[in-house]
Amino acid sequence: MTEPVRLAKRLAEMLPCSRREAEQYIEGGWVTVDGVVVEEPQFRVLNQKIELSKNASLLGPTTVTLLLHKPGGYEADLKMATRYPGDRSGITLLKKHLAAELVTPLALPASGLVVFTDDWRTRRKLVEDANVLEHEVVVEVSGTIKPGGLERLNRVDHGFTFNGKLMGPAKVSWQSEARLRFAIKGERPGQIAYFCESVGLTVTGMKRLRISRVAMSGLPVGQWRYLLPAEQF
Repeated sequence: MTEPVRLAKRLAEMLPCSRREAEQYIEGGWVTVDGVVVEEPQFRVLNQKIELSKNASLLGPTTVTLLLHKPGGYEADLKMATRYPGDRSGITLLKKHLAAELVTPLALPASGLVVFTDDWRTRRKLVEDANVLEHEVVVEVSGTIKPGGLERLNRVDHGFTFNGKLMGPAKVSWQSEARLRFAIKGERPGQIAYFCESVGLTVTGMKRLRISRVAMSGLPVGQWRYLLPAEQF
């Protein structure tokens, strides 16, 4: 070879297989060039060593869901975070995984669990069924709560309206003199701060610990991991 060619073309000639099959192998993370995984079929090669993994499959790429411990004051961004060393999923990281959609946003000042996914079933569960999924959030507050404020937060007949929508009741309890625990369905960015302000409290910190049955557990701040097969929202 004297001129660089597309990796997909070169792989198709090597195997042999169709150009489309070669592209599928490459996009699935099964192909290395000089020992480095290359995911772009258009990558140009000349005389490098090209290898196909012995585990290569033409089945569609597996969808993934990722859990990130978002730092307070920062946007939720997988590309700015690092993979948790204790990740037990065994999934090989592909570049496209870091482009998964954020489906459980948090307000910028808040920290805690956020979810990214490229799985349409997970997206539907977390977005379309958001109103029935419980989020657990711990909230640092200052100020003095109004008389009956905690009862109001917990009672169905004293529901709140947020952004023009009637919100259901929350389960709210004191964890300490300056910390509240919320278990709330359909939590939206800014909603808990609004609720607290309505009863005389100012939020000074907020961390989401759990979404439905999936908890952040020991995931360090600024790190992410893959959702395990046994974990279900």
